[in-house]
Amino acid sequence: MPAVGDLAVDTGLERVAAGRYRRMLSPDWAIWGPNGGYLGAIALAAAHDHTRRARPANATVHFLGVASFDEPVEVTARTLRSTRQGHSVAVEIHQVGKPILAAMIWAFDDEISGPAHDFAPPPDVPGWRHCPTAAERFAADGLEPMATYPFWANLEERPVAWISDWLNRPPAEPVFNEWMRFVHTSGQPADPWLQAARLLLLVDLGGYPATCRHHVGPGWMAPSIDVSCEFHRPDTGDDWFLLQGSSPHAGAGLVGTHQRVWNERGELLASGISHLLWRRLG
Repeated sequence: MPAVGDLAVDTGLERVAAGRYRRMLSPDWAIWGPNGGYLGAIALAAAHDHTRRARPANATVHFLGVASFDEPVEVTARTLRSTRQGHSVAVEIHQVGKPILAAMIWAFDDEISGPAHDFAPPPDVPGWRHCPTAAERFAADGLEPMATYPFWANLEERPVAWISDWLNRPPAEPVFNEWMRFVHTSGQPADPWLQAARLLLLVDLGGYPATCRHHVGPGWMAPSIDVSCEFHRPDTGDDWFLLQGSSPHAGAGLVGTHQRVWNERGELLASGISHLLWRRLG
């Protein structure tokens, strides 16, 4: 049984001084190195400790370098603006003097109120109970699951659609829909900061699988260079998430992607965008 990470534990920070933190990165979140969404979740943890606000509103993250699991990361958080209701904070992550991540995060208190609307219905797909897991799909095809990165052990995946012969798939519309659940979750179930960390990780995750639906053939990878996420309902405590990733455009070496996340009640929890950078393998 592969090791499974716990986002609440694996984003915990040692406070070195006011606005300064450190920690060793958990290899349970490895995928081409430490997963970008995991690093973004660490930035959210620093913003939470620094601002002490009730909930995050958004996070914009630039990925500046690939970290390792061998040395601690140094995390700094500084206030850009603080008002009676909100707080803007800049977070940076370095490792052995090398820049790894820069983020800007707005956080607010719960007293804010105003008009509301919701015009983002989920896609018309089966619920998670009606979608076999990826492992069950492989077994039904008489196949062993593909060797993969430790990161994927953290998620139970229930694909909405299944492509049995992945290596010989025809090019299709670059859209990805999948139900996902974090296997190990501790902490308060409706903690808005922890739930936002999960949502940010999912939004960062959705772009590449969508892109792979259309671009067929070996020789390329496309890591994220940035992700920007808006948290609409970060305090619902849901276990199952419907992630939709899409890519409206790719060109000039970059891939633009849009992501949205709903719960099983059809409520939009988060939405965001990310840019991917084409990298030739080998």
